[in-house]
Amino acid sequence: MTSFLFRMGAGFAGDVNRTHPTSIEADLIDANAPPTAYGQPVLVDATTQGVRPFAAGDTGVTAAYGVTVRAFPIQQTSAPSGNFAPAALGAATPPTSGVIDVMRSGYIMGQVPAGQATVKNGAVYVWCAASTGVHVQGGFENAASGGNTAALTNAVFNGVPDASGNVEIQFNV
Repeated sequence: MTSFLFRMGAGFAGDVNRTHPTSIEADLIDANAPPTAYGQPVLVDATTQGVRPFAAGDTGVTAAYGVTVRAFPIQQTSAPSGNFAPAALGAATPPTSGVIDVMRSGYIMGQVPAGQATVKNGAVYVWCAASTGVHVQGGFENAASGGNTAALTNAVFNGVPDASGNVEIQFNV
């Protein structure tokens, strides 16, 4: 059982929280560099034509192709201690090959490192350097960091994050 003492969480990364208008398409996954999380901005790989997360060297990119969508219903594939055991909420990871849903336009939940403040209509950045500390390669950020981030021109934050860093992002192509 879960109880909320103060503020209920804003949602889970990858949840589409406004269903109209939104544009979601099924895309092939780049099996060489698959997305590592739901709610992660992705690009189309020129060679495989599959979607992949941002990587080192993508700091010059100004527009993400889309954001990975958490399929419904999905959490984790098996419970930690066998069948019928409690499963962690929002802990699922995307498949490493095949097809994944990608939101091209709409409102989706993303995650910034805990403690980062965002504002409505604030600029969105993606961490492109190797993961370090609270910064996750391919993850959203609230500020530019010289040589480490890509500034997205097709996305803005739509408010402040909850205590876990979950925040609504408006994404348009």
